[in-house]
Amino acid sequence: MPGIYIHIPFCKQACNYCDFHFSTNFRKKDEMVAALAKELRLRKEESGGEIVDTIYFGGGTPSVLSTNEINFLIDSVHENYTVSQNPEITLEANPDDLTFEKIQELAASKINRLSIGIQSFFDDDLKMMNRAHDSVEAKKSLAEAVKHFDNITIDLIYGVPGMSDEKWKSNIETALSFGIPHVSAYALTVEPKTALKKLIADGKVNAPKDEVAESHFRILSETLAQHGFVHYELSNFGKPEYFSRNNSAYWRGKKYIGIGPSAHSFDGKSRSWNIANNSLYLKGIAAGELPSETEILSKTDRYNEYVMTGLRTIWGVSLKKIADEFGKEFEDYIRNEASGFVADGLLEIENDILKATPKGKFLTDGIASDLFKID
Repeated sequence: MPGIYIHIPFCKQACNYCDFHFSTNFRKKDEMVAALAKELRLRKEESGGEIVDTIYFGGGTPSVLSTNEINFLIDSVHENYTVSQNPEITLEANPDDLTFEKIQELAASKINRLSIGIQSFFDDDLKMMNRAHDSVEAKKSLAEAVKHFDNITIDLIYGVPGMSDEKWKSNIETALSFGIPHVSAYALTVEPKTALKKLIADGKVNAPKDEVAESHFRILSETLAQHGFVHYELSNFGKPEYFSRNNSAYWRGKKYIGIGPSAHSFDGKSRSWNIANNSLYLKGIAAGELPSETEILSKTDRYNEYVMTGLRTIWGVSLKKIADEFGKEFEDYIRNEASGFVADGLLEIENDILKATPKGKFLTDGIASDLFKID
């Protein structure tokens, strides 16, 4: 079952760490919403008649859209695709957008999962990140959201300069106090061409330290496990029955269609991406053209992607699948390359499934890259 991702390329302000595509100019928002609906129509044949099981509004900041605009786009999906009877429909939202009225409107819409960008419950962290909300809004929005939505996830950021282990524990405990069933947590990373990179270069902010991030990661894993969360993907923790269906499909190599500027798509054999420029995107869609590029994935590309995504999850990397889909040469290669990590206790093989151990989980991305095959 394919998923549909809809990128909303607008934000009220730029977060210091963010390198995603967005604009703070809302002048063409109405035109953009119409273009997103048109792209959904233009690409309806790409689903191949398969049932769409997830719709995900990402960004940017999807919650800057009105509820009517969100409903219009959901209706556009239903008009052009076959949608399952119980789809997961997620909206990423910022606390400052989630007023009492907005939450009630969303609860009455077809949105059935909220992903709230909390990041931290401390004002000094939020100020350093240049978030649009403060700690009061973070708690207030979450307190109201849980009254109307059963399926809620929040984003938290760890490894923040100056954040002690105790402060990080407090963030986790505050999140848990709201009874939410899912948490996504990411280490603060310094991306090129971001405000954070310049702040660090200018000596105004300290650079994140790997040892701090690793300590926070272990605290997070242990604390959430004690509260019944399953660490089902490197950055994601969910109560049983509350794993993200959208993201799980992505990590397990399922097809998805990305709508909007900079959105990526995957059909199992190729990857495509829309132009990351709002004006050029609008111009292309207005002309009935898809402003995108496509890359046909080689067998090695597909192997590398499977290793990268699979190793991040509790489902791991199936060595049998590698042999069946890519050939014995690839199976022999990964077994050989993984042997050192197995000996070091960072990876394990059980029932022909290669997985990261608790000791190796924080290092998963680096380990995966060492298992990549180069043509």
